[in-house]
Amino acid sequence: MATKRIANQVHKQASRLLREGYIQREPAWYRAVLDHPPLPLPAREPPSRTHFDAPEDVPLTRPSTSTKIQPLPVQYIEDQVRKQFFRDHPFEAFREKSLVEGATVESEHPVRGEQWKRLRQRSRNPSPEDAIRYAVNLYEHHNMPLSDAYASAVAQFRSLRSEITIARQVALSEAEYLGIEFGPSQIEITFEKENKALDTFRGDAAHDHTAETERKRWKAVVEREGRSDQWTKGQEYTRLWKQGVRPVCAPIFTEPEITPGGLKSAEADAAQLASQGDYLGIMNEVNAARS
Repeated sequence: MATKRIANQVHKQASRLLREGYIQREPAWYRAVLDHPPLPLPAREPPSRTHFDAPEDVPLTRPSTSTKIQPLPVQYIEDQVRKQFFRDHPFEAFREKSLVEGATVESEHPVRGEQWKRLRQRSRNPSPEDAIRYAVNLYEHHNMPLSDAYASAVAQFRSLRSEITIARQVALSEAEYLGIEFGPSQIEITFEKENKALDTFRGDAAHDHTAETERKRWKAVVEREGRSDQWTKGQEYTRLWKQGVRPVCAPIFTEPEITPGGLKSAEADAAQLASQGDYLGIMNEVNAARS
């Protein structure tokens, strides 16, 4: 039988040849490889396994002539049952379930093995995992075919879920008949939060549109310093005419002037002129002083 020529065993073969005298001198690399030997190769074939976590239709060992070296796939019976269960009951995956792990691992339920004959022995409201474990338990401990065990587990699961649903509907009807008012459900609370969030988006959009419109709009607001414009139907004009006050045409928007005597504006000049008798003479004096 020819010796296998493996790269990580070259230094061992050289040691045997030196010991038998086939090689008279040590190779230049011999001491370096002895000080730093190569890493050993992994095992060519994985160790034999049982059917506990291996597919049934795959042999537990591979022939030595096989060129495909890889470990066997890991597969449990629960995986096959779980895949079929959620294919038949897709909405069970939408039920809420806590994934938080505690400090200790939950111990196994005392009812198991041959003692577990009915699904309701674990709970009146079973979970999908309870139904899956019950089907596997019937297959392993009660010598039932896997298809029959799955059918029995699914039938009992649906029956218990129907009982829970009917009991809740009856309790709700009794409570409403007695006048009990329930608060909003979680779905209604969620929709209310969504509506509030959408309202904020609409308010922000409207505010931005209003601000942009105000920036583009021109405003012509004139602040009058004179008397307030009130329509008196000519009564004010008649009263001033009877008192001898003549109308004065003075520019209202003339900027006031600062004089040694104080702040002087067109309105003050108009009031002064209206209170004087010699209207034309005073107007000439005012124009001469301004020029």
